[in-house]
Amino acid sequence: MEKIGSVLVIGGGIAGIQASMDLADSGYKVYLVESSMSIGGVMSQLDKTFPTNDCSICILAPKLVAAGRHENITLLINTNLEKIDGNPGNFTVELKQNSLLLDQEKCTGCGVCAQECPVEAIDFFNEGLSNRAAISVKFPQAVPLVFSIDQDICIGCGFCKGVCKAKAIDYTLEDKFTTLNVGAIILAIGFDEYDPSIIQQYGYSKYLNVVTSIEFERILSASGPHSGIILRPSDGIIPRKIAFLQCVGSRDKKRGAEYCSSVCCMYTAKEAVIAKEHMEIIDPTIFSMDVRAVGKDFDKYIERAQDEYGIRYIRSRISDIKEISETKDLILHFENEEGKIVSEIFNLVVLAVGALPNHSTKELAKKLNIELNGYDFCKTKPFSPVESSREGIYVCGMISEPKDIPETVVEASAAAGAVNILLSDVRNTLITEKELPKEIDISGEPPRIGVFICHCGINIGGVVDVPEVVEYANQLPDVIYSERNLYTCSADTQTNIKEKIKEFNLNRVIVASCTPRTHEPLFQATIREAGLNKYLFDLANIRDQCSWVHMHEPEEATEKAKDLVRMAVAKARKLVPLQEQQVEVIHKGMIVGGGVAGMTAALNLANQGFEVFLVEKSENLGGFSNNIYQTIENYNVQEFLKDLINKVNEHKLINIFLNARISSIGGYVCNFTTKITYGKEKQEKEFQHGIIIVATGAHEYQPKNSEFLFSKDKRVILQSEFEKILFTEEEKINDLKSVVMIQCVGSRNEENPYCSRMCCSEAIKNALKAKEINPNLNIIVLYRDIRTYGFKEKYYNLAREKGVIFLRFKDDKPPEINLENGKLAIYIDKPDIGNIKINADLVALSAGIVADGETNENLAKMLKVPINDDNFFLEAHVKLRPSDFATEGIFLCGTARGTATISESIAQAMSAASRATTILSKDILITEGIISKVDPALCIGCNRCADVCNYGAVGVKYEEGIMISEVNPLLCKGCGDCAAECPAEAITMSHFGRIQIEPMITEAAKVTVSDGQPRIVAFLCNWCSYAGADLAGVSRYQYPPNIRTIRVMCSGGIPKSFILQAFLEGADGVFVGGCHLGDCHYIAGNQDTLRRTNEIEKIIGSLGINPERFMRKWVSASEGKIYAETITNFTEKLKKLGPIENDYKKKEILIAR
Repeated sequence: MEKIGSVLVIGGGIAGIQASMDLADSGYKVYLVESSMSIGGVMSQLDKTFPTNDCSICILAPKLVAAGRHENITLLINTNLEKIDGNPGNFTVELKQNSLLLDQEKCTGCGVCAQECPVEAIDFFNEGLSNRAAISVKFPQAVPLVFSIDQDICIGCGFCKGVCKAKAIDYTLEDKFTTLNVGAIILAIGFDEYDPSIIQQYGYSKYLNVVTSIEFERILSASGPHSGIILRPSDGIIPRKIAFLQCVGSRDKKRGAEYCSSVCCMYTAKEAVIAKEHMEIIDPTIFSMDVRAVGKDFDKYIERAQDEYGIRYIRSRISDIKEISETKDLILHFENEEGKIVSEIFNLVVLAVGALPNHSTKELAKKLNIELNGYDFCKTKPFSPVESSREGIYVCGMISEPKDIPETVVEASAAAGAVNILLSDVRNTLITEKELPKEIDISGEPPRIGVFICHCGINIGGVVDVPEVVEYANQLPDVIYSERNLYTCSADTQTNIKEKIKEFNLNRVIVASCTPRTHEPLFQATIREAGLNKYLFDLANIRDQCSWVHMHEPEEATEKAKDLVRMAVAKARKLVPLQEQQVEVIHKGMIVGGGVAGMTAALNLANQGFEVFLVEKSENLGGFSNNIYQTIENYNVQEFLKDLINKVNEHKLINIFLNARISSIGGYVCNFTTKITYGKEKQEKEFQHGIIIVATGAHEYQPKNSEFLFSKDKRVILQSEFEKILFTEEEKINDLKSVVMIQCVGSRNEENPYCSRMCCSEAIKNALKAKEINPNLNIIVLYRDIRTYGFKEKYYNLAREKGVIFLRFKDDKPPEINLENGKLAIYIDKPDIGNIKINADLVALSAGIVADGETNENLAKMLKVPINDDNFFLEAHVKLRPSDFATEGIFLCGTARGTATISESIAQAMSAASRATTILSKDILITEGIISKVDPALCIGCNRCADVCNYGAVGVKYEEGIMISEVNPLLCKGCGDCAAECPAEAITMSHFGRIQIEPMITEAAKVTVSDGQPRIVAFLCNWCSYAGADLAGVSRYQYPPNIRTIRVMCSGGIPKSFILQAFLEGADGVFVGGCHLGDCHYIAGNQDTLRRTNEIEKIIGSLGINPERFMRKWVSASEGKIYAETITNFTEKLKKLGPIENDYKKKEILIAR
C-alpha cells in the first residue's frame, strides 16, 4: 500500500503543538485537530512554570503563533475524530467539525461581538471564577483568534451579527465532515483534573474557600479573574493563611487513583512561591506525604521555597476540613509528626488535584482499536514509550501517563521521531512551497512609502479618527500613498495592497493596525508576494497600544496614532532589504556517546537514511545499562540491550568508533567538522556532519571515605551490585535473613543537591525480586521520600503488600552503620518513634547518578555549550526546548541532560533525533535575516561582544595582525545584545539598529502632549513587555496617552545611547521594559539590560537629569494590568518632577554627540 506523507495530530496542547511543529519542519503535511476553540491546552491556563517561574503564556505564545502560521500545519478547531480505516502509512480518517456559527475565514478576532452580547455565561478557561459572553474567544492570546457562539446559551438576539462588520456570523452554518488520508496518527489529548467533590470531608463545592489547584492557578494569573491579586471566593478578601493539600485524588485507591500524578508536588510548591511573591503577607503551608521533586533542579526549588520564601511543609494527610460559618475560614484536622491530632485555621485551602485520563480516551481508543492500561491511559511499553498497541499510531504527553511539561515535550518530539522512521520515504511529497516572484531591486531608489490604516471595524475607528490619520500620513515626507481599510488583514485588502505596490511603485509599506506580534508575518508575506523584500515593512500598533487603552480619550488617541505612524515612517525610510542566510546541509549526524540514548538516536537517524558517526569513549556500547537487568515493570533490559547493539552494529549507515576521543569540533549548524582518535591504535579520523547529538551519559556515584562502611565491609554493596546478584547469583539470596537498603546515597546532599530519579524505583524493583527468590527475607528500606512517580507507585504498594518495610529518616540525620561483634548494625532516627537499631546480613546503598564533570566540561568547551552547577549539560529551555542546546544544530538526550530512566532516555533520544531531523531533512537551511554585522574598520578588538553573546555567534579573528570580531550569521539570533555592548559602535543590528531606531526616538521625543502630560519614550522587548502592553489593550486597561512605544527584539539590544538620546531630544521620561530575569527569550539578554540600566542611572545623574525620570520594569506577557498601572504611576511621578527642562536649568549641560 502506498504511503502518505501527511500526519494527523489529535490534541492541540503543548504536546500536539510540538509534535506538529517537528513534523511540519521535517517535510510532512500536518493536520492538527483540537476539540476546543484554540490550541494551547492546560499550559495556556498556567500563571508560571517551575522551576524557573517563567511566565507560561510568554514561553507558550511564540509556539502558538508559529504553529498557527506554519504553511504545512492546518489547524482544525472544534473538531473530533469520527472514524478510521487503513494501515500504517495509509490511514483514512473522518473528522467532524462542530459549527462555530461563524465563518472562520472571515472572522478577524476584533471582539466587538462579545462586547455587545447581552448574555453572560461561565468562563471555563477561568475555571468558573468569571463570566464570558455567549460569543467568545477561549483566551486573549488564542490561536486561531476566532470567536464562536455557544449554542447552549445563545438567546438568538442577533446583536453579534448586527455589529460584525466582517459579515462572519452565519447562524445557518452546519457541522462539517472531512475525510483525510494520512500516513500516521499522533495522540496528544492530554488529561482531565480529578473532581475533589468526591472527597466529601474536604468540602469542595460546599465551602467556597476550598478551591482546586487549577482554579488557584487562574487566581494567580495576571490575566485571570482578579488580575493576579489573590482574593478568596467567599468575600473577596486576601487570604493570609493558605493551606495546600497534596495527593487529592492521587495515591488513593479508595477515592481516586492508585498512581502518583507526578506534577502535583512541584506545581504546589510553585503556587505557594508565586502566591508569596504576589503578596508577601500570605503565609503558605503545604501538607504532603512524600515530596516528589524528581526533575532537574526540582529539589533546589523546594529548598528555595522553604529557605527563601518561608514555605512551611507538614508531612501529613488532612483527615477533614470544617468551615467556620461566621468567617468562612477553614479548620483543618491532621496528625502531626509526633503522632498527635491537632487543628489549625486557614483562610483558604487549595487542593492539589491529580491527573485522570482524558474523558474522551476510552471512546477514542475504541475508534482507533488501541489498548488502554488498567488505569485507562494509553498502553505503552518501557522500550517503546511513544508507540501504541497499533502500528502507525503514536502517543505523547499525559495520554500515556501523568508527567511534567518537559517530559511531555520530549515525548511529542519522540512521537514525531517515530513517524519520521515510518514515513521518511514520502517526506516532502505533500508540503506546500510558495512560488514567489523575483525580488524588486530598490537600490538607489528614494523611499516611496505606502501607509495602510485600519479601522478594525470599530476597534480602532470607534476611537481614533482614521480619516484624519490618513490625511496626516499623506503629508509626511516620502509617503507616496495612504488609504484606510475596514480590515487590513482581510484577504481582499491583502490583494489591494499588492495592487497599490505595483500601481504607485511603492518600495516600503506601513500598516497601522494591531500588534506586529500576530500580524507582521502576514503583511510581510503580502509584500513579498508583490515582489518586495519582506523586511521593507513596518507596523504601527494603533489598536492594542492606542485605541484600546485610550478608549475615553479619542482626541488624544488620534494624536497618538499620528505619532505612531510618523515614527513608523521615520523607521521605514531607513529600512533596507535583508537577505536570509542559506547554507547547504550535510545530511549526516554525529552522536557522542554509545549508551542506550546514543544508540537509539543513531538508529532513528540511520533508519531515515542519514549516515551517522557514533563516537563512544569506552571499548563497549551500552553504557550504564550494562549494569541493569530488568525494569520495574519486569521487562528484560539485557535482552533489549543485546538486540539494540546488534542493530547498531549491523546498520550500514552507522559508523562506530570505540575507545574514541574527540580532538576538535569546528564549524556550525549544517556544516560541522570533527576530528577524533579511536581504537587501541589511536587511529585518526576527520568527518563532516550537519548536526550533533550529545548522549554522553552519566555514572553511578561511588561512596567516599568508607561512607556507610562501603569498601570497608564486603557486606555493604551498591544497589547495582545487589541487582547483579539477584539476576546472576540468586542462590546467594536464599542465604540471607535480612537486607537493609539505604536511599539517597550521594544524592540530595551538598555535593549533589538533586534527586537521582531512579533510585527509589530501583530499590523497590530489587526488593520485589529478592522477595520473589526468598519470601522469608526481611527487607527494610530507609528513605527520605519515596519517589515512585507515575505508575511506579503501583510497585511501591506491591512491595508493602509483600512485607517490605519502609522507614523514613530525617534529612539531616542519615542512618549510621556500625560493626558490632562482626555484625552490621544500622541505626536510624525515625521522626515519630526515635532511635531504632536494625541488624542486617547485607546493606545495599542506593547510590545516585553523577555526571562525568571533566568529560562534560571538555566537550562543552569544544561545542561552546553550557553545563549546569551539577555538570550536566544545560538545555536551551528546561520546559519547551529540553532536547535542544541554545546553539543551533546541537541536541542532547539521556543522562547527559540529567538523571533519567531507560524509558525516559529512549524517549529523549528519539526526541533529539526528531529535532535533528528538522535540519537534516532539508537541502538548504534558511536562517533569520535580522542579525548583527561587524564593521572591521571600526572594531577595536575588545571582545566584549563575544562576552555577552549567549549563542556563540560572535567570535574574534586575526586579520593582518589585528584582532577583529566577526558574527556567524547562521548562529546569530538577532537579539542585538552585542551591538548594544560595542563601545566603538562597530556592530550594527539589522532592522532594529541605530539607523532605524534613532529616527524613531527623535519623532517620539518631540510629540506635543496636552494638560501638562509628560512625554515618555518606552523601549519594550518583543517577547514579554511588548506582549504585556498588548494584553493591556486586549483587556482594555486604560493608561495615560502620553507614552510612545518603540519595539526592540530584546531589552539587551538597547544601548545606553538610545536612552540618552531620548532625554536629550526632549523626553521627560524614559521607560525600558524587558522579560523577568530568568525568562529572557534570548537566554540572558536582560541580565545585560540590568547592568546597562544601572549604569545609565548614574550617567544621567551626572548630566543633571533626575534618575527618577528613568524606569526599568520587568513585565511578562500576562501582566497587562501591571503594565498599565506602571505607566500610570510613572506618569504621575513625572508630573511631579515637571518638564525635563527643569533639570537642565539646574545644571549647565554640555553634550558632545
